[in-house]
Amino acid sequence: MSFSEAEVQSARGAWEKMYVDAEDNGTAVLVRMFTEHPDTKSYFTHFKGMDSAEEMKQSDQVRGHGKRVFTAINDMVQHLDNTEAFLGILNPLGQKHATQLKIDPKNFRIICDIILQLMEEKFGGDCKASFEKVTNEICTHLTNIYKEAGW
Repeated sequence: MSFSEAEVQSARGAWEKMYVDAEDNGTAVLVRMFTEHPDTKSYFTHFKGMDSAEEMKQSDQVRGHGKRVFTAINDMVQHLDNTEAFLGILNPLGQKHATQLKIDPKNFRIICDIILQLMEEKFGGDCKASFEKVTNEICTHLTNIYKEAGW
């Protein structure tokens, strides 16, 4: 993983715009994922009965998970200049999702793409472009973790 100092600062600046409203933005990302890719909802037993986007937006479980996703990404963003620390956050998360939760790895690309879409909608293409390398690194490392776990 190799980010220049300028890339680190640019990515952090882009992410800060999203993370300042982590719960609402995290919820928006999950609601979009669940409505555009309904199969992703099957991994969350307590979300299955929610059919409307409005119901999902109001759900404490969806809001809480959205915030957890954004907090995990925020922790990684804080360590873009330290590969060991970055992977120290990402590896256990990937292991848990691969071995315990058995989440299909394609869902990480879906959620990262939705985050980038939301960034572009809210803050423009430059913001999205500043963060694309981060989502690519996250997805690449998660793919490797899944391969090592036998997926």
